[in-house]
Amino acid sequence: MARYTDSVCKLCRRERQKLFLKGQKCFTDKCPIEQRNYPPGQHGVSRRAKISEYGVQLREKQKIKRIYGLLETQFRNYFEKAIKQKGKTGENLVKLLERRLDNVVYRIGFASSRKQARQLIKHRHFLVNNQLVDVPSYLLNPGDVIQVKEKSKKLDAIHNSLKRVKDNTYNWITVDKASLSGTFVQVPERVDVPLNANEQLVVELYSK
Repeated sequence: MARYTDSVCKLCRRERQKLFLKGQKCFTDKCPIEQRNYPPGQHGVSRRAKISEYGVQLREKQKIKRIYGLLETQFRNYFEKAIKQKGKTGENLVKLLERRLDNVVYRIGFASSRKQARQLIKHRHFLVNNQLVDVPSYLLNPGDVIQVKEKSKKLDAIHNSLKRVKDNTYNWITVDKASLSGTFVQVPERVDVPLNANEQLVVELYSK
């Protein structure tokens, strides 16, 4: 399957904002966007092209897709699911993305980025309701409990990541650092999700 293999810092620079794709590096002065907050490439500094309405919508779509680490087909499939649900399509889309196991593992603090969360999940380090799950796109339901597998509880990557987590960061997730477990309490409302993007522009883009 196709995947992005270039520097993820270029993606942040392309969107002119931190997408928090690099884990701990994003919280330090070493983050490239701190010194080069302009698109990558030899014309990145000087390019000031006027962006069209379509261009604005496209950038918002790319931003959300990159934040959650999805390919175009995957993202479009979530959009199609969101259309079929009751309520606002844009909000439904964000709620679906927030239910992904890799996202929740990241939100809980077991991984410093969604990319690292996917890697840990694929390497079979997590249980969901006491069942091994190695699919990053697995959609969680309210009440699902995510645990670090017993043999994986000494992993430095997990403990180092947990150090950055504050208690009660998200009201739809509970974390028990002592047992290395977390509960997906409920599907979050859009207003509670810290996502600096306009999902409604994605709806407009795909509606054309």
